Amino acid sequence: MVSAKEPAIAMSSGLSIALLHCLCLATCLTGPPGQIKKEEKLWPENFTNILNSLLDGYDNRLRPGFGGPVTEVKTDIYVTSFGPVSDVEMEYTMDVFFRQTWVDKRLKYDGPIEILRLNNLMVSKVWTPDTFFRNGKKSVAHNMTAPNKLFRIMRNGTILYTMRLTISAECPMRLVDFPMDGHACPLKFGSYAYPKSEMIYTWTKGPEKSVEVPEESSSLVQYDLLGHTVSSETIKSITGEYIVMTVYFHLRRKMGYFMIQTYIPCIMTVILSQVSFWINKESVPARTVFGITTVLTMTTLSISARHSLPKVSYATAMDWFIAVCFAFVFSALIEFAAVNYFTNIQMEKAKRKTVKSLLEFPVAPVQRKRSTEETFTSTDANSNVRKRTNATVQSEADGGSRIDTRHSSVQPSSVAQGSSDITPHSLSASSPNPFTRINASETLSSARATPPAPPSTPILTGFVSQHATAGSPSIQHLLGSRLEQIQTTTPNTLGASAKPSAVTPPPPPASHSGTSKIDKYARILFPVTFGAFNMVYWVVYLSKDTMEKSESLM
Repeated sequence: MVSAKEPAIAMSSGLSIALLHCLCLATCLTGPPGQIKKEEKLWPENFTNILNSLLDGYDNRLRPGFGGPVTEVKTDIYVTSFGPVSDVEMEYTMDVFFRQTWVDKRLKYDGPIEILRLNNLMVSKVWTPDTFFRNGKKSVAHNMTAPNKLFRIMRNGTILYTMRLTISAECPMRLVDFPMDGHACPLKFGSYAYPKSEMIYTWTKGPEKSVEVPEESSSLVQYDLLGHTVSSETIKSITGEYIVMTVYFHLRRKMGYFMIQTYIPCIMTVILSQVSFWINKESVPARTVFGITTVLTMTTLSISARHSLPKVSYATAMDWFIAVCFAFVFSALIEFAAVNYFTNIQMEKAKRKTVKSLLEFPVAPVQRKRSTEETFTSTDANSNVRKRTNATVQSEADGGSRIDTRHSSVQPSSVAQGSSDITPHSLSASSPNPFTRINASETLSSARATPPAPPSTPILTGFVSQHATAGSPSIQHLLGSRLEQIQTTTPNTLGASAKPSAVTPPPPPASHSGTSKIDKYARILFPVTFGAFNMVYWVVYLSKDTMEKSESLM
């Protein structure tokens, strides 16, 4: 039994030893993977051989899959800097990393490395897409300190080509709602020579994630970058149909600058023009300065507001606001011109009415003046008689002089007011000398015959008629025909002066100083209208969706 088991044990042990030797030999021949990679890194000739083998017989003039399937180019964009945006030129500038990926089966290789990371020198030796920016005005590829390009070839023939670009692209703007407007600035790119039957473009990570715009990349001053949308379209031309990829960057304008520079100054200028309604209409220089200054200020504001805009043929929201403000300012100036015009018309009418009333009343004063002159003429004619008889009646004249002195001390106003108390009859009764009585009566008559006292003429008439009828023959002999002339003239003068004495003189012309009715209405109408305009203007534009719609959302 023992001898039968020994050969089986010996045989199994021999097989185990043989297997162990085979494993050791296999291990020694293959070696560890890391050791092989280490040996390959030490031998760059292997990579040179790989590249030489890839470019051997490669024609970079032909696209991948020429004459066969369509070449698909996948793209994505990473925005490193966005801005500035020019309203005058209607363009915007941004700095991007533009990435393109496609498959070229001619560049497949079998090697130890999954990805061959190469520099820009390899780019000129292989085929690359002829991508261009359709709405680009100026695009710059950065070359400092070397061309900023990345080129990688993967084992399965997939190629990644990235370059850094600064693009100035056109941004069509509809400025009807300026400065409450928003815009969708597009970036359009596609193939320049290959139609869609040979090459198409797609998004690498899908429409939502293929364009990245970090928040810190926005360097805008007048705009807020709200977001972006992507789309693709087909454009037809005489050379074929082309696929065009589009990215819309949505921008909304900031209002702060325009509120400070235009809107607030316009509102303050309109308010300043309405202050002139509270200035007296006689202050013509002050109100003229208010009107002219505010009009010139509005003109300057309208010109300066247009400097930051292109020369568009339509009116913007700011243009409408400035135009209405200018209309209010100009209307304030026209309002003062109307006030001044109608005030002058009223003054002319008042002057004409006053002159007309004065022409109806001048007859009585002239006749009173004539009667007074005639009375003084008759008095001067008899002065020689009094001088000749002055020596004979000296003693009587002393008594009469005391009476004259006493009555002459009375003020003219007292004589005019108290004419009913002091009469020629009382004076003639107090003096026995007829010449003295005549002298006293003539003095009193002269005092009462002045224009401020019209009732003096009746008193003089009564006095003369009384002495003409009751006087002594010596007085009639001395006066003679002169007394008859006085008696004849005095009734005519009385008849002419008695009528107007009962009529009141015309009132003085009314004063036209103060506030005009037009100013009173303007003080209420102008501010209320301007406030209503501002309310409607801001409610309409702030509640309105002024963002331009991109073509992808239409």
